[in-house]
Amino acid sequence: MTATQQTVIHVVGGGLAGSEAAWQIAKRGVAVVLHEMRPERGTDAHQTDGLAELVCSNSFRSDDALNNAVGLLHEEMRRCNSLIMRSGDAHKLPAGGALAVDRDSFSAAVTAALEAEPLITIERGEVEGLPPAEWDSVILATGPLTSPSLAEAIGRLTGEAQLAFFDAIAPIVYRESIDFSKAWMQSRYDKPGPGGSGKDYVNCPFTKEEYEAFVAALLAGETTDFKDWEKDTPYFEGCLPIEVMAARGIDTLRYGPMKPVGLTDPRTGRQPYAVLQLRQDNALGTLYNLVGFQTKLKYGAQSEIFRMIPGLEAAGFARLGGLHRNTFINAPRLLDGELRLKAQPRLRFAGQITGVEGYVESAAVGILAGRFAAAERLGETQTAPPGTTALGALLGHITGGADAETFQPMNVNFGLFPPLGAGPDGKKIKKRERKPAMARRALADLDGWLGGSEPENRTPGNRQAAE
Repeated sequence: MTATQQTVIHVVGGGLAGSEAAWQIAKRGVAVVLHEMRPERGTDAHQTDGLAELVCSNSFRSDDALNNAVGLLHEEMRRCNSLIMRSGDAHKLPAGGALAVDRDSFSAAVTAALEAEPLITIERGEVEGLPPAEWDSVILATGPLTSPSLAEAIGRLTGEAQLAFFDAIAPIVYRESIDFSKAWMQSRYDKPGPGGSGKDYVNCPFTKEEYEAFVAALLAGETTDFKDWEKDTPYFEGCLPIEVMAARGIDTLRYGPMKPVGLTDPRTGRQPYAVLQLRQDNALGTLYNLVGFQTKLKYGAQSEIFRMIPGLEAAGFARLGGLHRNTFINAPRLLDGELRLKAQPRLRFAGQITGVEGYVESAAVGILAGRFAAAERLGETQTAPPGTTALGALLGHITGGADAETFQPMNVNFGLFPPLGAGPDGKKIKKRERKPAMARRALADLDGWLGGSEPENRTPGNRQAAE
């Protein structure tokens, strides 16, 4: 690369947000260096040196653009020429109404695309402390596992202590070890999703007695001990360990990740008392992850307790669950509307470190940070997306919409969007029609923001969703 330090943009962190930011910058004709510390320095959660590695679930959650806020965010990102969505769509797995991906081929596709882009240079190695002063445009997308030296430097610069929460990882089992004389394949309500058939999940049914014994074992299981400095760290409510949910009441799990609604046990013709679902984790269909079963149980306890699940008595585990500490900044207090650090505007933040929660939310902020940084480098103005869009709603929340005193990680949801006005007939829009109406408004406003410059990113299905 012949670009100087004063013309190149540096992106620190090769996760989903950093990969997306680098892609967006390069596609605007600006040179970018993407810094990734793996494999020179590992983390507690990553297992490879691939870019955009998925460390927890392999699901991007709902792909329903008209009825689910994260599905709407998927569609908006596609229209923004998202590398993460392009790669996710290319490596999707059957998952009912969700978009799940083969984690290895997804990461490989993102890595290959970034390596092939001539304006992107990938440099392996840790950026210790704050980036050098001569880097006048930097995006910090170091994720929830930011290196201690950088986290401490950010804390000193902002005068704020780092916020943190615990995030748990679900186990993965080999499909061949599942007993299908007890388990069966079915999506909830038989709903097919991207590339799915309506029979995309493995279902393991519980009787009342089996369920209550399982919950009792979870509560008695030995869990990971916290270090003294970790003991005041809260959990993110959207990713609670299974045993923490169990401690909230005997029925918490069967009204949560183990809910049986929309499922029928073919052996009895009835809805079970509770159900564990497993979702395909790789393209070969040899690996399945336990949906919603993040855990901090010790490995020995996991092996024993999870084999109490009907159909998993002889389960072979490709990966057991785990727990890692995530960090994020108080973005509403520290960032401006273009994701720049108020205390040092050459630094932008993107991804989960900003306080968004979820794969696609993190990548979405990477899109915005990349576009803001590229426009600034080119001497152009990049307006923020309208607050009526999923992208704009997320940006607004983390840069001022949230209360800085109580700021916690947030998934995208329709509660972040401004309310609808009256319908065409002047009457209040009915409840069942509000989400589709908000989604259509969002997509129309997003197209206006993009100015029709990226229509090639719409598939026929995406166009239909907007009409």
